[in-house]
Amino acid sequence: MTYQLAQLNVARFKLPQDHPTNADFINSLDRVNAIAEQQPGFVWRLTGAGNNAMDVQAFDDPHIAANMSVWANLNALKDFVYNNAAHKSIMRRRKEWFDKMEFYMVLWWVKQGHLPSMEEAKQKLTLLQQKGPSPEAFGFRDTYAAPKEQEG
Repeated sequence: MTYQLAQLNVARFKLPQDHPTNADFINSLDRVNAIAEQQPGFVWRLTGAGNNAMDVQAFDDPHIAANMSVWANLNALKDFVYNNAAHKSIMRRRKEWFDKMEFYMVLWWVKQGHLPSMEEAKQKLTLLQQKGPSPEAFGFRDTYAAPKEQEG
């Protein structure tokens, strides 16, 4: 069985999403999402009606934005997150737009071809919050190999 890496990250806007302060972030979404989709190892990302995840109200709090995607492996996601100039430039400014959150990202392995639901992703984030990193839910600091790689 082949596995791929799913990720969820959430952010809570300091001001309503449509506030002019957030315009640079909102206006960068299409460009950064298009770059992500062209990255080696990109598999899928959650989109709403406007082709971005901002159209998906995943949490009761309307200030929370969620991004979920699936990647071929951990290295593909890390390369995009940490080495892609467009992504890094927008993320360097996240303090302008978003509140600090203790738990804002979770990674987990999914069977190839499985597209996680938002409910599944929220459960993984809760698992990470409640129990800490494990093979079922982890972050970049404490990673775990895909299940088939763990088998002896």
